[in-house]
Amino acid sequence: MGYGSYKASDWAKLRSSKGINSSSNASDIFAREFKDKYNPRFIDKRESRDSEDSPESTPIIIGFDVTGSMGYLAEEIAKNSLNKTITEIYDKQPVTNPHVMCAAFTCPGGHEGSLQVTQFEADIRVIEQLFELRVNYGGNTYSYDNLVWYFASRHTDIDCYNKRGKKGFIICIGDEICGYDDGDYLTKRDMESVFDDKDVPAHLNLMDLYNEVSERYEVFHIITDMGYRFEKALSTWENLLPGKVAVIKEEEISYLSEVITSIMQLASGKSRKSVIEQWPEETRPIVEKAIEYIMI
Repeated sequence: MGYGSYKASDWAKLRSSKGINSSSNASDIFAREFKDKYNPRFIDKRESRDSEDSPESTPIIIGFDVTGSMGYLAEEIAKNSLNKTITEIYDKQPVTNPHVMCAAFTCPGGHEGSLQVTQFEADIRVIEQLFELRVNYGGNTYSYDNLVWYFASRHTDIDCYNKRGKKGFIICIGDEICGYDDGDYLTKRDMESVFDDKDVPAHLNLMDLYNEVSERYEVFHIITDMGYRFEKALSTWENLLPGKVAVIKEEEISYLSEVITSIMQLASGKSRKSVIEQWPEETRPIVEKAIEYIMI
């Protein structure tokens, strides 16, 4: 997948047709039921392919926690940040020909919808598909980026790496610890129940999974909660992903697109100074603080 090209005008039309405005909440925007077409159990591969529209495609997976406590994040991504992020990527070009997938995750504790994944899309279809996901359910102890990593590693096929040896991007967003210090891992039961993968080991350690997925993807995590859990969350994520962790306050979540774009620019070789100074003056301190721990 990944045909066509993104236009902000298409987003404006879609937003209007759905009746989405500043007061819309998650229940107004997202689906009420899970759809099999976004269920990894029924997906062999998601593909990011070069095409006439995208001769040098770059797959970008934006994963986010959809538990009840993170409803504000899902709303922000749907109402503003996904459109702004794609627009900024086209404008500032940290990568070529972006193909975006959304991945919604929660605890894989045996309930339906632990992971939902859209197609890789280059146009407004990625937001149309985002609206078809279900959010605001379940609970979690950790931020289960590992579900996104596993799917990306074993269930995506990307031309940027296959043809050019270039990596795609995974940027996951959540407010929990990663679980690495506590021995968190993806269990055989999780791999079977979430992905319907039968020929798998007894469990897959987070570090091993990260090493596997990072062969084809640049992997980052954004912590969204600056409350009492922040120091613990930062230490666990920095232990697993040193130099690849960003932070953003809940009250500054409207700047998420600037943070995502800045991360990709840093990863693509742009200097920290130029990344910060490109933003409007009032935005700079927020972005600078958010990417403080990104060291590439």
